[in-house]
Amino acid sequence: MENENLQDRHIKSYVVRAGRITAAQTRALAELGPKYLVAVEEGKYLNPTELFGREAPLVVEIGFGMGKSFTQMAQEDPNSNYLGIEVHPPGVGSALMLVEELGLKNVRIIQYDAFEIFKHHLREECIDILQVFFPDPWPKKRHFKRRLINDDFISMVAPSLKHGGLVRLATDWEEYAMQMLDVMTRASGFSNTASNGSFIDRPAWRPLTKFELRGERLGHGVWDLVFKRD
Repeated sequence: MENENLQDRHIKSYVVRAGRITAAQTRALAELGPKYLVAVEEGKYLNPTELFGREAPLVVEIGFGMGKSFTQMAQEDPNSNYLGIEVHPPGVGSALMLVEELGLKNVRIIQYDAFEIFKHHLREECIDILQVFFPDPWPKKRHFKRRLINDDFISMVAPSLKHGGLVRLATDWEEYAMQMLDVMTRASGFSNTASNGSFIDRPAWRPLTKFELRGERLGHGVWDLVFKRD
């Protein structure tokens, strides 16, 4: 009961800023939203088979940014269904344009708080892969409590993962990477897929983004983790 109360009072890991949205992104939300956005109804679970019109492995990504990496993964993996969760309108609009441009049939998008989706709209053991790449690091110590990857979050999402399902994480902040490793290592029912019990080498299945390339030029590192639900 204590955990439920804590989750009900969760501190948001994001701030929806009033940033600029282009005319094209606004148009995509209006015109393509009905085609690819998932309507979230109070008290109703999402049915992946109905959403995608087929049964296939389900990959869920939280916070896909502008959607380029997310849609590229979906394009390269047509035998899986990709469900993206993002709150920022410019990113959702951008992703919608990419989905349409690439003609992707295996992508759906939810513009909603991921906490609410996992708490109220996803059934147990329905996800094959959960991925969170480069979440906001909230680098100031007083903001650490806003970081998405923490004990309560993993405890909340775990039931939605199938046994044998994977959690994929990546960050370019070393201190946050160590926090992610600590959280996942002590999480009940998860095993590290890295043979050394630490981070994996950069995986070929995660697209290299402009953001990451810029970081490499500046000498920044990137840390990847993959944990399996037992």
